[in-house]
Amino acid sequence: MKEKNSFIGEDFLLQNEIARKLYHEYAAQMPIIDYHCHLPVQQIAENYTFQNLTDLWLRGDHYKWRAMRALGVDEKYITGGASDDEKFLRWGEIVPLTVRNPLFHWTQLELKNPFGITDLLNKNNAKEIYDHCNELLQQPAFTAQGLLKHFGAQTVCTTDDPCDDLHYHAAIQKSNLTVKVIPAFRPDKVLHIAGGNAFIEYIQKLSGASGISVKDIDSLLDALQQRIDYFHERGGRLADHGLNYIPEFTEENKKEIDNHFKKALKGEDTTGLSKQAQDDYAGFILFNLCRMYHKNGWVQQFHLGALRNTNVGKLKKFGADTGFDSIGDFPQASSMATFFDKLDRTGQLARTILYNLNPADNEIFATMAGNFSEGPVKGKMQFGAAWWFLDQLDGMEKQINALSNMSILSSFVGMLTDSRCFLSYSRHEYFRRLLCNIFGKDMEAGLIPRDEKWIGKIIQDICYNNAKEYFRFDK
Repeated sequence: MKEKNSFIGEDFLLQNEIARKLYHEYAAQMPIIDYHCHLPVQQIAENYTFQNLTDLWLRGDHYKWRAMRALGVDEKYITGGASDDEKFLRWGEIVPLTVRNPLFHWTQLELKNPFGITDLLNKNNAKEIYDHCNELLQQPAFTAQGLLKHFGAQTVCTTDDPCDDLHYHAAIQKSNLTVKVIPAFRPDKVLHIAGGNAFIEYIQKLSGASGISVKDIDSLLDALQQRIDYFHERGGRLADHGLNYIPEFTEENKKEIDNHFKKALKGEDTTGLSKQAQDDYAGFILFNLCRMYHKNGWVQQFHLGALRNTNVGKLKKFGADTGFDSIGDFPQASSMATFFDKLDRTGQLARTILYNLNPADNEIFATMAGNFSEGPVKGKMQFGAAWWFLDQLDGMEKQINALSNMSILSSFVGMLTDSRCFLSYSRHEYFRRLLCNIFGKDMEAGLIPRDEKWIGKIIQDICYNNAKEYFRFDK
């Protein structure tokens, strides 16, 4: 397609010559370690061929869904029964109206790479762009595995339930795929004791997966250890948790926690449990999980601060993760400090990454990470990359600045996609460009030395080398 109206050129976001040199000669060439994402592992294993651009790009993308709703698009073109063609054309129609939203940049980056499209998507060219991309999607280079290779992904960590048998991961390991795909343990469902029948069903599922009859707290911990060992044997080296906040708990309350758990398993109503009782249970289980991670040499991740499922009517209609979550304003500092201190006192604090969703808490998270750093691990506790609502230009710059001012940017493990879409690897490019621009502006302003090789090495460390050293996937 002919280039016209293009603004995302080779030097996009790079505002001076130093920044351009840092990006093109140092950052752009580095491989990608995507240490947290939600890519469907089945699609990777089966080397899925996408039906069309809607299948690849719009299905399951609640970022785009929220924008379409905000612009008055009828739900039938979002999650409803409209055809894939109709859904894409409606998306193309509203893209120009997303200007200054990160979707505007992401859309153009993802069309340019890998599809080579530099036109601005709009209602006039949406059909032409759709047809062009659909033709490319039938080629081997645009399958699930082809896209991973195209973007230079070296290691991809998916997000997996503890009960998963990981058979798709096993199939990938036996295949010729050169990209390493690793499972990551996500035990959120086991922490929600007030979940009613869904909680009971999940514990039953965990019993079946582990081969351990879960009837009390001790057998629950045994079952979780079995699943961690199972993941470890199949390459797992990370755990992740999506929580409002780190729950405070008292270990001495184990007997009471056990009683609440047994009542929940019997089907007794636990929805009326106090907030503290729920936190005691979740905190106790989480604390013991963290001990297990340390024993296995894993990295533990905590995504904190999301206020989920705020629209109950839409939750019932569409389910979770459909675009009705927002930033929460939960207290974070005290419970984090208490929790990590308990682990640190007994030498059982694993390498840890903290992700913050409320930008008002950036400095809290950055300084918390510094409380628990120690050798020989560089950056043992990390203030992780900006995520969800914050993985955009302003949010990433604020995270980098807070990390720089309150901790050590040079030991940062860099960007991740946290996405369900195979095109989201453009976010690594976006991150690398703005990172180089930050350094380039500082060098031009005389705030740091104009030593290209020295700063170039630091940028390569942030983009790739630090993550490779930190996660130790080969051990």
